[in-house]
Amino acid sequence: MAAADPSLPPQIAAQLNYLLSHSPLPFKVDQIWSGCKNGRFSDRFSLLVPFCLDFVKWDVIYNALFPAAAPDFVFAPDDDGFRPLGGGGKGGGAPAENSSSSLCDWNCRDPARLLAVVHELRDSYAQYQKKRVEELDDARLKFEISTILSREGIEVCVVSPPDRPAEVKFAVPLLDLDFDKLVREYPWKHQQKIFLQVVYPVSRSYSSIPSAPRIKLVSTSDLKALFSIEDVKLPPWLDGMCMAEYLPTVEDNLKVQVVEAVASIGQRRRFIEALSPLFGRPLEADPVFCRKATVLAISGVFTFLIHFSIPIQFPKQQPILTLQSSQHFNSQGTPILSPPINDYPWSPRWDPAKMVERIFDFLVDECLNFKKYCNDAIPQQQ
Repeated sequence: MAAADPSLPPQIAAQLNYLLSHSPLPFKVDQIWSGCKNGRFSDRFSLLVPFCLDFVKWDVIYNALFPAAAPDFVFAPDDDGFRPLGGGGKGGGAPAENSSSSLCDWNCRDPARLLAVVHELRDSYAQYQKKRVEELDDARLKFEISTILSREGIEVCVVSPPDRPAEVKFAVPLLDLDFDKLVREYPWKHQQKIFLQVVYPVSRSYSSIPSAPRIKLVSTSDLKALFSIEDVKLPPWLDGMCMAEYLPTVEDNLKVQVVEAVASIGQRRRFIEALSPLFGRPLEADPVFCRKATVLAISGVFTFLIHFSIPIQFPKQQPILTLQSSQHFNSQGTPILSPPINDYPWSPRWDPAKMVERIFDFLVDECLNFKKYCNDAIPQQQ
């Protein structure tokens, strides 16, 4: 692997930084290196381009000696038919003047130019993959495409794993919900989405009752603070069902659970507010999703912190408590913590004041056990 000083010339660095900070898509840089063995600057990098709920790797090749020149792009070996700049080739995408006008009209002083080029190339790549799927000799896939690809935002690609037959993967955005309005307090960096991933094996034979595809839900990463996509149980895929029939059921189910997740924020907030009468005002609390809170507690001369970790499924699931001593430290100088505690009395039907009261009563005795735990832990370190 070629490796060199990771610094890029200022003009190239400005374009890459603009791409990473301003794109609505989560692009990543895999590695940066120099095309010259003893070069002062690096001038090329591998860009991970988000597509169809995965990433494709493109190498972006500049010339550090001529940083004002437009970069070249090297695509993955599996995409040798992808020719977005013209030059023929099967499924190559649109001609250069249409698909990559920002590259043809390159301006090295415009930090947004690389972003524009990469988005144009990605749009061409989406069309290239769609054409590849349409050309497959698979009746079921042809039917699915004819009934579903008119839906806005769908991406599709051919996947050729080395150890099994080719597959076609669909990434279908679900629910036209504005999460900025649902959770106004949170500064979402990107537009939040939930997708259904559907993977079909490529087959030339058409069964009257084809088997169900592999399906799973995928969400953008920030959304996990609000909604646990892993806990959603998908409805069964019935025999003979197609994607257009399946999606409405999934979306109806999801909409109910998203509404419940947003409502759960209010329930967690009321629980945190109920801590004050017995524990005092929290030292820290999560003001948006209300997933965490910390209070200061005193038992005689023993002072400790109580950390509340409040699950998304609250109040069905109770908060996890962790006690932290302010007077006992381990050999690394770190405050001693208790193991996670969730074996205290709890009922999701109690009001927040009752929940907090029962936790307080439980901790009156538990803090004595924790103090002994701290005292016992210190001699073992000496």
